[in-house]
Amino acid sequence: MAVTRDDVMHIASLARLAIGEERVPELVSQLNAILAHMEVLQQVDTSGVSVGAAVGLERMPLREDAGPPIPLLRPRESFAPEMRDGFFLVPRLATHEDAEEGA
Repeated sequence: MAVTRDDVMHIASLARLAIGEERVPELVSQLNAILAHMEVLQQVDTSGVSVGAAVGLERMPLREDAGPPIPLLRPRESFAPEMRDGFFLVPRLATHEDAEEGA
């Protein structure tokens, strides 16, 4: 399967790329070289090659997510003037107040 000038222009339009006419032959050549390389790779005999790592049921072992909490340099209450149920209470933005009044 070879890439044509029309293929390159179609792909460029889908990707919303502005490609000058002078670049089209170069891109056709490069894409055809990539496809030719893929055809060579498809002909490689991989019957004796084991399945790659982290593919299938066997996955890379993960470490346990454990450890002490990292202490803050200042108390949580110093980050905001008010707290409720462990959450910071912050003032509403003026832009949000205007939007609610108009609704």
